[in-house]
Amino acid sequence: MVMSVNTNSSAMAALQTLSQTNRDLEDLQTRVNTGLKISGPKDDGALFAIAQNMRGEIAGFEAVNTALNNSVSIVDVAIAAGTAISDLMIEMKEKAVAALDRSLDTNSRNALQNDFVALRDQITNITENAEFNGTNLIGRSALDMTVLANPDGATITVTAQLMTATAINIETATLSTATNAAIALSAIEVAANDVNQKLGRLGTKGKSLEIHGIFVGKLIDSLTTGVGNLVDADLAEDSANLQALQIKQQLGLQTLAIANAAPQNILQLFQG
Repeated sequence: MVMSVNTNSSAMAALQTLSQTNRDLEDLQTRVNTGLKISGPKDDGALFAIAQNMRGEIAGFEAVNTALNNSVSIVDVAIAAGTAISDLMIEMKEKAVAALDRSLDTNSRNALQNDFVALRDQITNITENAEFNGTNLIGRSALDMTVLANPDGATITVTAQLMTATAINIETATLSTATNAAIALSAIEVAANDVNQKLGRLGTKGKSLEIHGIFVGKLIDSLTTGVGNLVDADLAEDSANLQALQIKQQLGLQTLAIANAAPQNILQLFQG
C-alpha cells in the first residue's frame, strides 16, 4: 500500500461511506416526519404517479359523496313535509265527514268550513317552505332534481312530487253545504291517496340515494387504503432503522477521523 500525503484513499472511502449514511439518515428522518415513504416523484416516480392519480379519484368521489348527502337531505325535507300534509288530509277528511250532517246550524257549518280552509292553507305553507339548499321537490315551483352519481358525470334523477292544494285538486273544495261536503270528501280521499303515493316514490328514491352514498363512502375508504399501501411508511421498521443508521453515522465519523490521521504516520519514517 502506497503511503502518501497527497492522496488518502482510506479517508476518501470513509467519507463516501459517511456521506451515504447521512443521505440514508436524512431520507429516513423525512419518512418519520411525514409518515410517507414516497412523498415526491424523486422517491419513486412510478408509484408517486399512481398515488397521485388515485388521490384525484378520491377527490372526485368525495365531491360525489357531498352531492349525494345534499340530495338525501333535500329528499328528507320533502318527505317530512309530505308526511305532515298526509296528516293534514286526515284532519280535513274528519271535517268533511262532520259537514255531511244536514242538521248542522249555520254557525257550526261555518266553524267547520273555517277549520277546513285553515288546514288547506297550511298545506300551502308547508309546500312553500319544504326547501333545503334552494331546492324544493313538492312546492309549486318544484323541478326534477339531478344528482351527481360518479366523477364521470353520470347522474341520478329525483322526480318532483307536487303536493300543493292545486296539484292534488282540493283548492276549490268547500263544506258550505252537505252536498258540497260530500264532493269535498271524495276529493280529499283521492288527494290523500295521491299524496301517499307520492310519498312512497320519494321514500324509494331517498333510500336508493342513501344506498349509493354508502357505496361511494366505502369506495373512498378502499381507495384511501390503497394509496396508503403505496406511499405510507412503516414507522416501526423505520424506528429500528433510525437507530442503526445513527450508530453507522457515529462509526463513520470515527473511521474518517482515523483515516485522516494516517498521513501523520509518515513523519515517523523520517525521524532520526
